[in-house]
Amino acid sequence: MSITNYFPGSERPLEDLGGGIRRRVTAHSDNLMCVEVHFEKGAVGALHWHPHEQITYVLSGKFEFEIGGARKLLVAGDSTYKQPDIEHGAVCLEAGVLLDIFTPCRQDFL
Repeated sequence: MSITNYFPGSERPLEDLGGGIRRRVTAHSDNLMCVEVHFEKGAVGALHWHPHEQITYVLSGKFEFEIGGARKLLVAGDSTYKQPDIEHGAVCLEAGVLLDIFTPCRQDFL
């Protein structure tokens, strides 16, 4: 296994996912991944699920999250935990940035 210890942001451009959402994989290994996700106001992270554990930290903005059918309003400084296979999504109410941490790594993002 090859290990990378540094991931300069200047070498990792934002990927436009459409619908007012852009993403940058900031760092990763086989077991862990950190992803920065930029949302425009009104952008929707559609309900979905995956086998990875996920923590999301709100860096800026205002979001309505839905996790396992429960909705909650979150702002900068708030965070979430999503266990494997739980349905979740978010609507951006004020433009902002989320930091997502996954374990194991989301190979589909690379």
